[in-house]
Amino acid sequence: MTTDRAEDVAWLLTADAVRRRAHDLLEEAEAGRLTHFAVDPDKLDEAAALVAEVTRAAYPDLDVPYHSRWRHFVVGANDRWAALSATLGADADERARVRFDLAVTSVLLDAGAGERWRYRDAGGAVLARSEGLAIASFDLFRSGAFSSDPGSPLRADAAALARFTADDLARGFQVTADNPLVGLDGRAGLLRRLGGALEASPALFGSPGRIGGLYDALKGEAVDGALPAEAILGAVLRGLGSIWPGRITLDGVNLGDAWRHPAAGILPFHKLSQWLSYSLVEPLEEAGIAVTGLDRLTGLPEYRNGGLLIDTGVLVPRHDGILDGTLEVGNEAVVEWRALTVALLDRLAERVRARLGVRPEDFPLAKVLQGGSWSAGRAIARQRRADGGPPIRILSDGTVF
Repeated sequence: MTTDRAEDVAWLLTADAVRRRAHDLLEEAEAGRLTHFAVDPDKLDEAAALVAEVTRAAYPDLDVPYHSRWRHFVVGANDRWAALSATLGADADERARVRFDLAVTSVLLDAGAGERWRYRDAGGAVLARSEGLAIASFDLFRSGAFSSDPGSPLRADAAALARFTADDLARGFQVTADNPLVGLDGRAGLLRRLGGALEASPALFGSPGRIGGLYDALKGEAVDGALPAEAILGAVLRGLGSIWPGRITLDGVNLGDAWRHPAAGILPFHKLSQWLSYSLVEPLEEAGIAVTGLDRLTGLPEYRNGGLLIDTGVLVPRHDGILDGTLEVGNEAVVEWRALTVALLDRLAERVRARLGVRPEDFPLAKVLQGGSWSAGRAIARQRRADGGPPIRILSDGTVF
């Protein structure tokens, strides 16, 4: 076991820390020393078969895009970003800035919506969960809600975000007493703190602060037109670390999505930060910057991937309390679930690639997730439960799941 004094704060703010601590906990689970979960490794092949089947059904040619927010802007045959992009007359750099503005605000509003919330778009389509959140945030962005400049609505800047309220979000997301959104206040607070973070880091976000300024900062880090994926996550964690609700702070640094467990010390996850990093890859690549080392990031410890592992029997709850009632995100059982999900996704990816006959360099984890584990988790949840919800119910504050 480690102690807080032994923690290296800088290391805890890396994907390497997420992966290594997750695999440490997996070793504990395999030795039968965890309180809440056991692991049945024989079920991994069953889970891999389902993921491979879902992947082939969705992408018969195995030309799978990255798992990112951009996938959720496509509903049916309507690609909202492609349609908006066609109207932009901006150069490549400004297009990338706009995509950063959109991706960051949308991802930060992506935490689980709850089972009752729905969004009706301008065409009358009724959307829920991730697709609903994506289109609601897209429409809010397109309306200029995150810009302080009426002449440039397609931007997200510090001045507008700092004054964004829960009422603003409720109007944009069509929230009512009969259409409640989980974590409404938490999401609005996250956007306000984002505004403060933009002002506080002009080296990353420019002055006056704009999310799109992060594109320029990352472009400046590229060497010979290439940028490591870890550099994206590092910039996100440095620039946005102050926006997360205070949980664990070491040496004055807010660790964000990191939680204590008696068997592993501090377990960092950085789920939304990694989801955001995946979502910034395509804007960078479109602008001509090659992103390398994508598999240095980890799988995402959220309820679709984690639910897949429970529903296929890979993860076995050791007591009824896990599946009964509602658990806080910091509950020890939830921390175990998330860490084991990260570690097991690495093993699952190997089996999925073998079944699909693809190489890791051609089929990184970001494609396994998209193909993939997230969709398979949703599919099996619909088979197992009438509401299609996850096997573990989480009391979310809108900033983790």
